[in-house]
Amino acid sequence: MAPHKPRVQPQTAPPALEPPWHVILLDDEVHSFDYVIEMLNVIFGHTLELGKRMANEVNDCGRVIVATVHKELAELRQQQIEEYGPDPRVPECKVSMRATIECSE
Repeated sequence: MAPHKPRVQPQTAPPALEPPWHVILLDDEVHSFDYVIEMLNVIFGHTLELGKRMANEVNDCGRVIVATVHKELAELRQQQIEEYGPDPRVPECKVSMRATIECSE
């Protein structure tokens, strides 16, 4: 009987890593700066200082990247933003803020 030869597996490249995704907060004219800062702290753990910078950027530019993470977490964070609820500081505010996700590449 011939000695057993292990099968040689063809070499393949390792699977490509998925690119990270940006979570992008979109501006509106209803929510207060305090709401944005609080929401960013609760959902993302952002500091007061970072929250203020992001609140200013979303106000000035209409959008701000609030996180860059893997796709599943980006989808979760988008959902959390959109379910955070209305701003209790603004009586006419009836909805949460909106967000989107975009591939970083």
